[in-house]
Amino acid sequence: MNARVTTLQLQSGKIEEAVSLFNGSIVPALKQQAGFQSAWLLTEPQQSKVISITMWATEADRLASEANGFLRTQLGKLGQIVASAPVAESYRVSAQA
Repeated sequence: MNARVTTLQLQSGKIEEAVSLFNGSIVPALKQQAGFQSAWLLTEPQQSKVISITMWATEADRLASEANGFLRTQLGKLGQIVASAPVAESYRVSAQA
């Protein structure tokens, strides 16, 4: 299993808008991607920071979602509320409880 962890610094006061976009637009799009398994959105309102964690069946599935422009399109949906460029990192899931 593979994970993509994306950290976004939002403009002040934009957490609820980010949550709404995530639930209403990004999650439905994720569910259409091959190999997508689950997603979480962590929020830190004091710092206007969010962390998105998406889980993928294989590294190939995760990479395909980057190569086909899907990741760029989804991040673009948040373009009006981010304060700086998102940082996306990838990890292999090595243990799970």
